[in-house]
Amino acid sequence: MVETELIETLAQSMCFLSLTAFIFIATFSRNEKMELVAQNFIMFSLLLTAVILWWLSSAGGELWGSNYLPKPLAVLCVVVAVAARMNIKGQNVSFGANPHSIGRKEEE
Repeated sequence: MVETELIETLAQSMCFLSLTAFIFIATFSRNEKMELVAQNFIMFSLLLTAVILWWLSSAGGELWGSNYLPKPLAVLCVVVAVAARMNIKGQNVSFGANPHSIGRKEEE
């Protein structure tokens, strides 16, 4: 049987790895091939993280002192994994005000 401390360390390591890759996605997006590789890596690492977090919860372990936290974080990992695969290619999806165009509209 695997100790819960080992599962907790593995879960935290996978969270760190996924977050680090997610932070550098803008750097990877300069090249289409690298962006696709990074998106796939982020998706698979987050899905693996979700499985490990669910395993931690099922084994009775705690994450940062809470036995409630692993399951909601596992669900969040799945949601972010799906979002990481979305490829919007610089399209404006928010349709919000662009701070760079506000000054130009006032001048006109």
